[in-house]
Amino acid sequence: MFAANLTAEFLDSAWDGKHIPDGQQCQEFDGAGATPPLRLSGLPDGTNAILLFFNDEDYEPLSTGGGHGIVGFEVAPKDGRVDLPAVPGGTTDMPDGVWLEAENRDDIGEAGYLAPCSGGEGNLYSVRIEAVRYLDDDHYDVLSEGYLQLGRY
Repeated sequence: MFAANLTAEFLDSAWDGKHIPDGQQCQEFDGAGATPPLRLSGLPDGTNAILLFFNDEDYEPLSTGGGHGIVGFEVAPKDGRVDLPAVPGGTTDMPDGVWLEAENRDDIGEAGYLAPCSGGEGNLYSVRIEAVRYLDDDHYDVLSEGYLQLGRY
């Protein structure tokens, strides 16, 4: 059992949880999408990583389990809080302390995190957040979970 009091908020005011900001769609639709920068609060003691599972809730093949990719961040929370930077989509080249836990499962040819890519059909995009403690390279304990609606595109 884990704590469920993890909260997330956008650090960029262009993200409002209702609509995906202009330009934050996938390359196929002329975007240069990146993950939104986030502030996470309520992280339990022992958290040493965050996993972000990006999903398109309206497109069944990518609706769960990080269909648009799973991005990991090494973290050292202060007072149960951490800020996560934006990470570019369409690439496997990640900044220091960031990794791809899993690439997107779509077949359009974009690597890594796949930014919203419904072509403006109004699909709902979200991120499931896990605060974890990595025990080794292959094993971790989930300490807390959260959810954030990214918006529609």
